[in-house]
Amino acid sequence: MPAEGGKTDMERIGLFSEMEYITVGDKYVSQFNRPFNESASKNRQILPGGSKEMSNLQAGCFDPHFVRIFEGESYVNPNQVRRRYMMEEAKKNLSKAFLPSNGEKKPCGLGSYYGTIGGPVPFFSAQSKPKEKYEPPGKNLYTNPGKKGTGYGYANITIGKQFSHSSDLYDAAKLNNKKENEEHRRLLKGTAFKLNLYPREYFDTNPYMSEKPLPPIKKVEKKETVGNPFKPSSPGKKGTKYEELQDCFSTVLLASGRQITLQVLTTKNTLSSAYYLKKYIRCVEQIAQTFRRNLRL
Repeated sequence: MPAEGGKTDMERIGLFSEMEYITVGDKYVSQFNRPFNESASKNRQILPGGSKEMSNLQAGCFDPHFVRIFEGESYVNPNQVRRRYMMEEAKKNLSKAFLPSNGEKKPCGLGSYYGTIGGPVPFFSAQSKPKEKYEPPGKNLYTNPGKKGTGYGYANITIGKQFSHSSDLYDAAKLNNKKENEEHRRLLKGTAFKLNLYPREYFDTNPYMSEKPLPPIKKVEKKETVGNPFKPSSPGKKGTKYEELQDCFSTVLLASGRQITLQVLTTKNTLSSAYYLKKYIRCVEQIAQTFRRNLRL
């Protein structure tokens, strides 16, 4: 599918689909290490000749010669049609061919000899000139002819003589090595030098290695910090105390624990003044909230 605002695959590269891409992880296949008959390795030893290719030749048709589609059509000669067209075009000419009133003017300019005294020079003519056959000159220096043969297959022809054949011993390398070992052991004064210390490398792999004992670790004393006492940011709010409620009401819980009965205890001159009236209303609101909370439970 083409991208937004782009061309299709057919318009860009003339294909109906994108070609395969080489992705990461694909194995490299060399051109030289490929099998000669790859189909034989895939259990396909016998293959047919393949499909026939289309062509415009008459051999691919049933009839031996080309047959016209229309029956009874007369033969048309293309040369005759071309002549008729030329005759019709010639009839459109109204007069004879155009002839100029004066003759041709001879050119006078670069490359022209018109009006010159001597005329054209034959040496500069563009016509081909006959040439004599080229004969290469002879050699100026002659040397002594070489000896017969090139050295291959002829004895004692070159400057140096041939090498004489000399046979080697069968165990020559082994005998030479044995002599070298004996000479080496003769030069040794004793056995190999060995240390009695614990074997270790001169430079330790640990860069911080040291044979000196380390000092004791210093313990850091922690100082106990005493915090300041907590102080609230704002003073406490004034609330209703239990003693104030006891003067007005008394709550009694029944056996079920879900119902609360309220009994108003009136005292002498409790509702007489405005102060006790406000206090009474506040107590009623608090008890009503407690009653609703218990009903939700």
